[in-house]
Amino acid sequence: MTRVSREFGNTMQKEAVSAVSADVIFASSRFPNYKLGANNQILDAKDSPKVLSMKEVVARETAQLLEQQKRLSVRDLASKFEKGLAAAAKLSEEAKLREAASLEKHVLLKKLRDALESLKGRVAGRNKDDVEEAIAMVEALAVQLTQREGELIQEKAEVKKLANFLKQASEDAKKLVDEERAFARAEIESARAAVQRVEEALQEQELVSRASGKQDTEELMKEVQEARRIKMLHQPSRVMDMEHELRALRMQLAEKSKHSLQLQRELAKSKRSVENLSFLYELDGAEALGSYLQIKPCSEISPELSKCSIQWYRISSEGGKKELISGASKSVYAPEPFDVGRILQAEIVYDGQQTILTTAGAVDPAPGLGSYVEGLVRRHDIEFNVVVTQMNGTNHPSESIHVLHVGKMRMKLSKGKTTITKEYYSSSMQLCGVRGGGNAAAQALFWQAKKGLSVVLAFESERDRNAAIMLARRFAFDCNVMLAGPDDRAPLET
Repeated sequence: MTRVSREFGNTMQKEAVSAVSADVIFASSRFPNYKLGANNQILDAKDSPKVLSMKEVVARETAQLLEQQKRLSVRDLASKFEKGLAAAAKLSEEAKLREAASLEKHVLLKKLRDALESLKGRVAGRNKDDVEEAIAMVEALAVQLTQREGELIQEKAEVKKLANFLKQASEDAKKLVDEERAFARAEIESARAAVQRVEEALQEQELVSRASGKQDTEELMKEVQEARRIKMLHQPSRVMDMEHELRALRMQLAEKSKHSLQLQRELAKSKRSVENLSFLYELDGAEALGSYLQIKPCSEISPELSKCSIQWYRISSEGGKKELISGASKSVYAPEPFDVGRILQAEIVYDGQQTILTTAGAVDPAPGLGSYVEGLVRRHDIEFNVVVTQMNGTNHPSESIHVLHVGKMRMKLSKGKTTITKEYYSSSMQLCGVRGGGNAAAQALFWQAKKGLSVVLAFESERDRNAAIMLARRFAFDCNVMLAGPDDRAPLET
């Protein structure tokens, strides 16, 4: 066998190569086919091992991985139980040592008491009292030692019970290990048989596919494409039908809710009329976010509202404590996001007589407002077109368009490129709906950017006004700031 060294190329360059005669005849007209083995030995290509197919390699590695997984799980189980048994044996040995030490202490106390008893008869006076006190202390120690022995006996029994349990568990684990090994061997054999059957089936399928050619594949591709086309044609129509059904159900639900609210109001009026209560005023308007409630006289003898004292309150739907809405002292009030799920109440006082008006139920949320706000939350900065109607309590004559920026960390009011105010969320900032102001109250909000600077902003729609309030309160809550109106208690879930 010929050995090829690493300096072969250098040797060829250094040595002179003799010319080959033209009469030389080579055995083959192509370069010899060989491979380099270990230690740069030349191997014949015929002696190379047979190259396995991809399917055989996958089948063999799958069987090896299954066998290794079974073996590892069984070994882990056995090692865990053996560790538990060793720990139980250690606890048992410690209990024995404690028991031996306790016995030695008991013997020493008995000897000490006997010695003190013998000494008691020999002494008198103050020494005798000291000896009696020492005897009492020894007896107390003996009682404590007896109690400790009882605890040790109980601990010994528990340790023995634990050792027996772990021993039984270890035996059960060994049995389980043997069963798992037998089961693993059976599964390996069945897996090998299944792999062999699959390989035979694949070989048979390859022979059949070669015989049939590409015709079956092309037909199958055409069928798949046709099925996909049919699915694409039918799926949109099904989705459209579902959308139409949902839209119809939403419309029916809205009509039912309106009808139920009307029935509730009529029922409340009928109950009050039965109780012979005189009606002077009533609440008019939809009890939902995005609308406004207005106190209207319903009798000719009703005093004028301008001469009455009015105060609005919010009450939890469970009938909790009444909360005063600071600044809400007009005949018109537009609910804000804080009022959703709560009952609104208006107290009218005239000449010492009080009239109380209450909504038929809790204030309903605006339809679609939640999804609209969730879509805006993903943005870093949300802009709303507004008009400044008041600044620091005085009317603002200009009706030019301003832009309110509601950001993750701060709020900003600007006009064109000029920034009017820009403040980070803080405890001095206040934000709520306008409490009064006529029919436009549902589209306006009150914002105190800082102490000494407050504005009333009018939005393009009720939805933009409520969305701005909800977004600002949500971002402020992320900054650990409860953003509310004057004298309001911000709920934690806001």
